[in-house]
Amino acid sequence: MKPGMEQTLETTLTVNGTVVTRRIPARQHLVDFLREELGLTGSHAGCEHGVCGACTVRVDGRIVRGCLMLAVQADGRRIDTIEGLSDSGELAELQEAFHRRNALQCGFCTPGMLIAAQDLVANEPGATREKIREHLSGNYCRCTGYQAIVDAIEDVLTARRQKA
Repeated sequence: MKPGMEQTLETTLTVNGTVVTRRIPARQHLVDFLREELGLTGSHAGCEHGVCGACTVRVDGRIVRGCLMLAVQADGRRIDTIEGLSDSGELAELQEAFHRRNALQCGFCTPGMLIAAQDLVANEPGATREKIREHLSGNYCRCTGYQAIVDAIEDVLTARRQKA
């Protein structure tokens, strides 16, 4: 194939509730498509090997690494980014707790941390501090030392248990 003639595939996906149809290069990663084509720059391309968690998004309700998934693999799927989850209010408790506990500093890892934290809060309401740390083990933070992040998530879990 000649340079500049990369194969593209028509792909339809639902991003933050909006149906999007585009011709997407076959080898473009989901995080790059979201950032470059849709202007959704909250998810970051960090390590590009799936180990740092900065590119975390939700696909059909499950968290995935956007740097490991090709955008064309999302055909027919529902994608939720940090922008959509924040706009919907789904992350409001966690965002407030992160702010209150000073669980963010540079902010590069924060979108992926929040999405991973929301996954834990939604699916494991009885999670211990150890389980929180285990669940976040695929999300790197170079600034906070994790303690404040774990504290913030624990605060949300505790508050939800007290309401129940």
